[in-house]
Amino acid sequence: MKRRDFTKTLAAGVMAASMAGFLATASWAADTIKIGAVWPKTGPLAGGATVTQGPNIEMWVKQVNARGGLKLKDGQKKIELIEYDDKTNPGEHIKAVQRLATQDKVDFIIAPFGTGFNIAAAPIYAKYGYPQIAVSAISDKIEELTARYPNLFFTLGTTTSFVEGVRDILVDIRDSGKMGNKIAMVNVADAFGIELADAARPIFEKAGFEIVYDKSYPLGTPDLSPVMKGAKSAAPDAFVAWSYPPDTFGLTEQAIIENLDVKAFYTAVATCFPAYAGKFGSKINYNLGAGGVNPDTPAMKAYFKAHKELTGKEPDYWASANTYVSLQILEQAIEGVGESDKAAVTQYIKDNTFKTIMGDIKFENQFSNRFWTVGQWQEGVFRGVKSVNVDGAATIQQKTGWN
Repeated sequence: MKRRDFTKTLAAGVMAASMAGFLATASWAADTIKIGAVWPKTGPLAGGATVTQGPNIEMWVKQVNARGGLKLKDGQKKIELIEYDDKTNPGEHIKAVQRLATQDKVDFIIAPFGTGFNIAAAPIYAKYGYPQIAVSAISDKIEELTARYPNLFFTLGTTTSFVEGVRDILVDIRDSGKMGNKIAMVNVADAFGIELADAARPIFEKAGFEIVYDKSYPLGTPDLSPVMKGAKSAAPDAFVAWSYPPDTFGLTEQAIIENLDVKAFYTAVATCFPAYAGKFGSKINYNLGAGGVNPDTPAMKAYFKAHKELTGKEPDYWASANTYVSLQILEQAIEGVGESDKAAVTQYIKDNTFKTIMGDIKFENQFSNRFWTVGQWQEGVFRGVKSVNVDGAATIQQKTGWN
């Protein structure tokens, strides 16, 4: 063969191979639906997100793809997941969402982790038209936020509802004659903790409680012993912390060290984590915390089993299930519309009722008024004891020290 002919043949072969590769890639891309996720894999909120957010995304994607993908008008499409670490930094989160929208060109994006992040990132999700099911966020500004952002949905509840749940439990204990009316209250200096503390002050005081200690601390504070020493010196009857995961663990550890003598001990996010019981054992029996579940329903039993099998991890007893519910809602909405039309999917979420592991969920003015507010560790299981429109609450038990 002449050199010129050989070169032409080689070039033709390379071009054919390249074209085949391109067509194969294009065909593969056409058979997938791109979904993005930005969450804190590092930084102060990573401990919570790697329990609540990451594993449920992993589980859902595995389940959908095992079924052959999402059922759309032009056939089933498997999920191609693209994830970024926001490093517990709102600015990083917003940049990552912009990258997902403009460079990766994902079809949908899973909502952020945490109240502050959902509120801070709402404008960027709205700018690109992505439905944002803010599952790990509570706020009393839901009506204002949903009016501003027609793509934003809330499932976890309001700040006032969470405070009222704690208040009701404290009132019951006090009125039974088992506790006085002095409360030590602390909060993480984040949107979540600040809003809860601001709501709690008038609610507790109106119920006849005296807040004898009121302290805020920065997110990521490494040493919480001064906070707990201050709380103990105020001689409270109850301790309430509007806390995030690192401080929930830290405050509990310091309470045990100081032998804080209270009749009710409440910490917020991460009290429901299996690792919380794993670290402290029976010492946290009858501790109160944010959220809860009814772990005895068939749907929840199946969820807990599948979560362990597919991720190798135990879910938490609150927002894990809610996170999975938000993904069930997104899945049903995408399939209901039958295509990657963000506006149509957003409208579908507004207009329809969804079958989930927590029962039927329907949004009224972009808010699902169905959630747990307070849970309690009872003999190794964190059970919901207060809720809004959810059945199956367990009977509240009295805390009897740190033994």
